[in-house]
Amino acid sequence: MSAALPPTRPRRIDIHAHLFPRIAREDAAAAHPRAPWLADHGDGTGHIMQGDERFRPVQATLWDPRARLEWMDAAGVDVQFVCATPVMFGYAWDAAQAAQWAARMNDHALAFCAAAPARLRALAQVPLQDVEAACREVTRARAAGLVGVQIGNHVGAKGLDDPGILAFLAHCAGERMPVLVHPWDMMGGERMRKWMLPWLVAMPAETHLGILQLILSGAFEMLPRELELVLAHGGGSFAWLVGRVDNAWRRRDIVRADCPRLPSSYCDRFLVDSAIFDAGALRLLVERMGADRVLLGTDAPFPLGEEHPGALVDEAFAHDAAIRAKILCANAQRVFGLA
Repeated sequence: MSAALPPTRPRRIDIHAHLFPRIAREDAAAAHPRAPWLADHGDGTGHIMQGDERFRPVQATLWDPRARLEWMDAAGVDVQFVCATPVMFGYAWDAAQAAQWAARMNDHALAFCAAAPARLRALAQVPLQDVEAACREVTRARAAGLVGVQIGNHVGAKGLDDPGILAFLAHCAGERMPVLVHPWDMMGGERMRKWMLPWLVAMPAETHLGILQLILSGAFEMLPRELELVLAHGGGSFAWLVGRVDNAWRRRDIVRADCPRLPSSYCDRFLVDSAIFDAGALRLLVERMGADRVLLGTDAPFPLGEEHPGALVDEAFAHDAAIRAKILCANAQRVFGLA
């Protein structure tokens, strides 16, 4: 494990990776009956648990910063931004419980990053069901050293166009805290019980839905341009379906009722990561969004994450060093204010 990689090597900054702190069962139970905890099997593997139920099998790279740094060295990742595994959000809890939990999880994230502060940076979680509490935690987290915020794409039936969530996003803009929006609590229910369909179908749809809520509601007309808003997983299915949205906007007044401009014209108001796993799709994404608005994201250390970070960018833009540099490093430096 090294604290820094050789300066001559091209930098790779991964803005979308997860962690799960070493939460004891007793601590989780004291926070909330459904609070997740870690069952560490002692052999580099474990399970995220909710009560007595197994939620997900995991590896030590999720909770052990030394294991994470070893993985980063092997994968060629120079800097990685880590954020909560979405099961940690607690949006359905009592707001006071969720606020205390978020503060504790953010402190855990800072402790994780303390193993190598130049290489590991933390995004905060917040009790988004209580906008005032969420804003207070953003301010506290920023002062404590976290460099951005991760939120889910909805709180129950409230989407990204909810007035409270918009007020929260405006607060983040004022605090100069970039926001990563991650899909969670996916749609589909009983119709998506097999083959990981919630991850393969509903996750991209959730992100597409969130983007359209922001565009078609007119929210981007009100949100400060200073807001740095990043949508995970390449923005879901948006880039591939925005032509359908533009067509509907031109033809149907109910689509453009609250949206004064062509929906595709709002692509300059948000960013996306590169976690889409296909070179042709990545080229289309960059064509739609612009090379300045796509950032390297791996979704590490989960099995559906990018196995060889940055390899897709290298393949898709093998003959364009300028685009590779933007996606792999420069865009993240600009958005997160890195030196």
